[in-house]
Amino acid sequence: MIEREGPSSFAVRVARDGAGWRVDLLADDAGDELPVLERALGEPGAGGWPPPLVIVVDSRLYFVALRHGPGGMVRALISDATMLEWVLAAEVVERYGIGVDTEGAFDDDETGWPGGDLDLFSDDGLPAEELRPIVTADDLWADEMVQRIATRLGFADELAAAVGP
Repeated sequence: MIEREGPSSFAVRVARDGAGWRVDLLADDAGDELPVLERALGEPGAGGWPPPLVIVVDSRLYFVALRHGPGGMVRALISDATMLEWVLAAEVVERYGIGVDTEGAFDDDETGWPGGDLDLFSDDGLPAEELRPIVTADDLWADEMVQRIATRLGFADELAAAVGP
């Protein structure tokens, strides 16, 4: 588990490692260099299938996940596409043409609305319909959402070891 005392921002690369997972810390802060994060994915097709992921948690407010898709294009998911005052969020929304997905988002304010490819984790066994309740939960911080995704996909221990408290 990611502890409450742990970092509020981090970037990791997550890849299949045989039957398990490998999680490498890229930065202990979220950084705002989208090209650097895209390069961390590696060459399209070089990491096997499903391809590796880069997951960034920024100040516990939102997370971004990137992964190569067919033909080497980068697929992107942002847990809150309304966070445009944050450099990384604004770059992701602009570069990938992400709109706000209001389906299932809470109605009492205008935060917590995911955008992008909600099927990003489907090749790993977490389809959009199961991801949506995680990324629209108004009681979870971004690091807690990532922890739930990691637990569901089976790399929670590796994530905790990489990020540490």
